[in-house]
Order: sequence, then C-alpha cells, then structure tokens
Amino acid sequence: MSYQIDLSGRVALVTGASSGLGAQFARTLARAGAGVVLAARRIERLKTLRAEIEAAGGDAHVVALDVTDPDSIKSAVAHAETEMGTLDILVNNSGVSTTQRLVDVTPDDYDHVMDTNTRGAFFVAQEVGKRMIARSRGAAPGTFTGGRIVNIASMAGLRVLGQIGVYCMSKAAVIHMTRAMALEWGRYGINVNAICPGYIDTEINHHHWQTEAGQKLIQMLPRKRVGQPQDLDAVLMMLCANESHFVNGAVIAADDGFGV
Repeated sequence: MSYQIDLSGRVALVTGASSGLGAQFARTLARAGAGVVLAARRIERLKTLRAEIEAAGGDAHVVALDVTDPDSIKSAVAHAETEMGTLDILVNNSGVSTTQRLVDVTPDDYDHVMDTNTRGAFFVAQEVGKRMIARSRGAAPGTFTGGRIVNIASMAGLRVLGQIGVYCMSKAAVIHMTRAMALEWGRYGINVNAICPGYIDTEINHHHWQTEAGQKLIQMLPRKRVGQPQDLDAVLMMLCANESHFVNGAVIAADDGFGV
C-alpha cells in the first residue's frame, strides 16, 4: 500500500530559495501540490526557479527578501500573503558561513553569520508565527489553523567542528530557538521543528569535494559520501504534512550518521 503526502491548497514560504537546499525544498513542496513563495535576494535566480516549477505544473511566486533587514522581512511576508494567500508552511532556510579559526573572527564576520543564521531566522519565523497565531485565534470551528515551521539548522549545531565555530554557534541557537517556539506556539496548532543536515553537495561547495581537503573529509564520514539535496526530501515532507500534528519541537539529524 502506497502512502502519499498531499499539500494541495497549502501555501509555503521558502527562504534562501535561490540555490542549493532552498531551491530543492521549493521544488519538493511544489511537486506535493503546495503553492510556493520563493524568497531570497537574488531575484533573477528565483525567476528561473519559478519558471522551472511552473513548467512542471506547479504554482510559484517570487518575493525579494533580505533576512537581515526587519522591514524587508515584513514586506516579503505581507507580499507573499497578498499574492498567494495565508501562509501554512515556512521553511526557514537562509544561511551563511565563514571558514576561519575563532581567534581570527572579526566583529563583521561574527555579525554576518549571526545576523543571517540566528537573528534573521528568528524574525522571519516571528513574522510568520504572528500571522499563524492570529489566524488560529479567529478561525471557525473545523477549519485548518496553525501551520508548520521548519527551521533548517545543521549537524554543526549539534557537533562542534573546527574552523566554522561561529557557524556552529549560530545553528545551535537555531536549535534552541526551535524548541522555544514549539513550546510557546504549539497551543495555536503551530508545529515548529528543525532539520539538521549533514554534509550536502550543493553548487556552493561542489568544488570542495574534488580537492584534497574535501576528499580527506569524505573519508572521515561513516559511509564515505556526501549527501544530495534530494536526500532531505522525505524528512521535509514529513514535517510539513497535515498528518504531522503530533511532531513538535523535534530536532532531526539528517547527516548519514556523521553526528553519531
């Protein structure tokens, strides 16, 4: 007997959708029937992804979003709901990193990572959460309320790794943020969970896996391989499904066992 997750009629906002995991998350949700709002700073790349999704029969809309700017967050969320309706799903994916030892981190480096990964993720979730709470309070009996918020953390938030210490710190904060939101917002039917991906091959890091350092890292992994963006499809779909109402505050490692 097959089992299919159907997100028809749901609207999902995906941040950081212009490349890598964000683009894959958007494709996956659209294939499941959700209307997808693609959000990032690189608008032209979002338009290309929208064309791809629409060519496959999906529904997508583009909004400009800089998660480090609170005004941009409010504008993007308002625009998304004006164009596609109330948001049912948020995939909070925007993120950046630097590679350096902690003694070399400058205030600008620190702010760059924390402003995007932690502060930005918080205020995006807050803006969407406010709207989900308001809808829940005013809903008629029997109608769909609440929503699904999926924060994209990292296995680096669970296991500290060398030379990306500030990134690890930022993602550890996202994990605790997820639990705090789940605790406060669960009463409104909002499920807040986190995915902690391991090493995934994306366009940003693809070249690294061909280098000596990249090959050495691969040999340290339990199954001597890096993941592909589609390896996260199943856990994303599970957390976004209507049927996942009993999963709240979960932090799910999808790292091929690296964090074990």
